[in-house]
Amino acid sequence: MPFSIIVKFFWMTKKAILAFATPFLFFTVSLAQMPESFSSAEIFLRLRKLNILGSVLYVAAHPDDENSRLIAYLAKDRLYRTGYLSMTRGDGGQNLIGDEQGIELGLIRTQEMLAARRIDGAEQFFTRAFDFGFTKTTEEAMKTWDKEKILSDVVWVIRRFRPDVMITRFPEDFRTAFHGHHSASAVLAHEAFAAAADPSRFPEQFKYGVKPWQVKRLLWNTFNFGGPANTTSDDQLKIDVGAFNAILGKSYGEIAAESRTQHKSQGAALTRTRGPAVEYFRTIAGAPVKTDIMDDVVTSWSRVEGGQQIQPMVTQLIQNFSLTNPELSVPGLTNLYHELSKLKDEYWRTEKMKEVQELIEACSGLWLEATLSNPYVAQGDSVKIAVSVNNRLNTHAILEELQVNGYDSIMKEKLVFNKNYFFSTTMLVVPDKTITQPYWLAEEMSAGSYNVKDQLLIGEPQGKPAYEVKFRINMEGQDISFTRALQYKITDPVKGDQYQPVTVLPPVTGRFDPEVVLFTNKDEKLFKVDTRNQGSHLLNPVISLTNSGELDIRQQGSFRNANFTYSAKPLKPGSAVFYTDLLFEKNGKSDSAKSLTTISYDHIPRIDYFRPAKVKFVVADVKTVGKRIGYIEGAGDKVPQALAQMGYDVVLLREKDIVPGNLSQFDAILTGVRAHNVHPWLEEKYEVLMDYIKGGGNLVVQYDRNNPFGNNAPMKIGPYPFSISGNRVTDEHAKVNFLQPSHPVLNFPNAITDQDFEGWIQERGIYFADRIDTAYQTIFSMHDAGEPEQKGSLIVGDYGKGKFVYTGLVFFRELPAGVPGAYRLLANIIALNYKRAF
Repeated sequence: MPFSIIVKFFWMTKKAILAFATPFLFFTVSLAQMPESFSSAEIFLRLRKLNILGSVLYVAAHPDDENSRLIAYLAKDRLYRTGYLSMTRGDGGQNLIGDEQGIELGLIRTQEMLAARRIDGAEQFFTRAFDFGFTKTTEEAMKTWDKEKILSDVVWVIRRFRPDVMITRFPEDFRTAFHGHHSASAVLAHEAFAAAADPSRFPEQFKYGVKPWQVKRLLWNTFNFGGPANTTSDDQLKIDVGAFNAILGKSYGEIAAESRTQHKSQGAALTRTRGPAVEYFRTIAGAPVKTDIMDDVVTSWSRVEGGQQIQPMVTQLIQNFSLTNPELSVPGLTNLYHELSKLKDEYWRTEKMKEVQELIEACSGLWLEATLSNPYVAQGDSVKIAVSVNNRLNTHAILEELQVNGYDSIMKEKLVFNKNYFFSTTMLVVPDKTITQPYWLAEEMSAGSYNVKDQLLIGEPQGKPAYEVKFRINMEGQDISFTRALQYKITDPVKGDQYQPVTVLPPVTGRFDPEVVLFTNKDEKLFKVDTRNQGSHLLNPVISLTNSGELDIRQQGSFRNANFTYSAKPLKPGSAVFYTDLLFEKNGKSDSAKSLTTISYDHIPRIDYFRPAKVKFVVADVKTVGKRIGYIEGAGDKVPQALAQMGYDVVLLREKDIVPGNLSQFDAILTGVRAHNVHPWLEEKYEVLMDYIKGGGNLVVQYDRNNPFGNNAPMKIGPYPFSISGNRVTDEHAKVNFLQPSHPVLNFPNAITDQDFEGWIQERGIYFADRIDTAYQTIFSMHDAGEPEQKGSLIVGDYGKGKFVYTGLVFFRELPAGVPGAYRLLANIIALNYKRAF
């Protein structure tokens, strides 16, 4: 029988069971986010914004590049429609809160950006550009991203957002400190400024409702980072954005700090500031700026035909607004909503009707909620939805209709003051319902950018929720539709009410554990396959092997119905990399299983995404000596798992473990990336670690940073002085020169050759050692094109009976990617103090 949508509404009770929250608060629920509340003071600020018809688009390269203070000032003081367009989602950076890298880090930073925008009042946009890692040239960024593709995205955002003014964070040249993404963002903004107004550029966009748009001017928000990095001058336009907003009770420096602190994966928090804060601007294109960024831009209702009738209506609403009784403004707002619908200017009509609709909801204290008791629903299953409505401020409201997943139910229910209305819905999830996936991951990526089929999604920070519930309510005689994302709700005994997204699952999900299996000889390795039937499905998982002739794979047994343990060993010597897929049978046919990955942190909504269920087999000639490794975790990496794959016994060390007498058991101790940055107690353990080296130990420190502002002072982490620089080699194919070819680190137990640096991803290394004491030996030199040799990627020093190593080589990227040479080199580093004859 074909699947269909069945929706039934049941009247559960007309007795008020629960009184929601405090009156005078407006709640909106963004995708998978705790309802956001607005005080009457904030509603008043939004009323004032109704009379402002100006827009500003800020453009830069990454999450955290935005000038949060300026954005907050533009959005909450000048009350312009303000947007931030980031070229990338920050996928290529480092992670201070977990071990997610690449697209997973981009998913985290997308949500952190949205959290920041909820605080500073701006909107968020992205292009399809992928943050492929640091590059020092504009040319490489443009080539990798596919310039025309990303330029079309910037033009598309401009034509949809229609900014009066654009502002870039960065210049177009070397003054970005040779950061190619930064300079590329400015170049793209400049070219898009002209292209957006040119009907011959990207004309395919016009069929989606946009038109050519001429921005008034393009400005560069110059900066002063001290010393030669000062690009400001007295002849530039200056605006003080450090004011105090009495309505909000905060300065824009304080709002900016709250916004910036949402970038937790980057450790980008700012100190709250008060007092003057001057921003500087230089005209790059368009009309020259003289006294204000909006020179010669009409930002009142006079810019819109018919606006002369709107302005006095808004002014009266502002004058008559009651902080204690905001519901008194609802009749005037509904009249305004009706008048706005008559405007010919589609852009401002749509934008201001949306603002008014939000204000109607805010002033009425209307509570609308649609939730599930489970965060996951499976294709083909039925789910029960709970809907609740409360008219908390006694406005004249009639619930006319509910629409769930396209099915309408006529209600005609007058909403009595502060009474809770509850409804339940039973819904079947159609078998072909699209699984929940971030829209930019739905298609296979290109090398430097995402691919998106739906033009209307390009630029958006995220897609729509899996399901939405629409409430058509007659407010003071005006029919208005309100939409709520269907969410999972739970009351946590510690955290209280929690709202999370609803994820649509496929019939079967699967996962290989581990997802990278390293074979260093012909010994057998075990791996597990965990398959799960979602919902009521009962489907059979089967293993499909690609390159199956390379391995001898045998099932060792199964348990709990859908978990299988396999053993495998290579049939041939030599390096090789290949994959195995997981398939399942459905109606007698095989289908590919998908692996569900969940990312969960308290500061952002839960993130689910799917990828093909695969296991990567790496056959490599990796010899190891030593057995027991102590590992001090840093800012998030997967090196411990890789060490375990290499055959080491890995013990994670905490502060309490770093004590005299406890460390001699370890053949080597490794610190994770940025361990000294995230564990202040490591400085207190300096003497203990030095004594470990002196007694014959081997301490390996993976890269650290002094601080984000480039302070090059020596750090107290090694037995002899050296500093940590910002030097890096971003070309993953850069030639690596062996400065000490006879050094043990290049010869034992593996003979390291040029071949071991093949297949590296993203970069060679970052945050190299500098000002290196002569007691250290430098092992490699390498450089990016046109730059001098860098010698600080790997330094080794003797101290007492032991060894100290600092390395900026990006093992934290290469090992999870299964790069054979990275395993071999790290094995040699670990073996440095192993007793041997040289």
